[in-house]
Amino acid sequence: QVQLVESGGGLVQAGGSLRLSCAASRSISLYFMGWYRQAPGKQRELVARITSAGNTNYAGSVKGRFTISRDVAKNTVYLQMNNLKPEDTAVYYCNADLNPHNYWGQGTQVTVSS
Repeated sequence: QVQLVESGGGLVQAGGSLRLSCAASRSISLYFMGWYRQAPGKQRELVARITSAGNTNYAGSVKGRFTISRDVAKNTVYLQMNNLKPEDTAVYYCNADLNPHNYWGQGTQVTVSS
């Protein structure tokens, strides 16, 4: 079992930045770690993911603006979000995936005002 706790969400103006953190209760070195988001009335979507080897991939809508990283020693994954847009408004969830195990955090709200 892995508990994930997100933090760092909040209200920011368009063009601003936020950094989300996801603290895991145990080592994440073998896990694929991801950030997902869900806006009201929409399905949850993948924002960014980092593999156990450190490879990353991003949704097209955030590429060049968001950066996912991890600190294995701290069991923490980050999502640096720059040049935020109103359409980035959503609840952001951290995910840890190591087949067949899959864990979710409780989410953190990000609101971007225009």
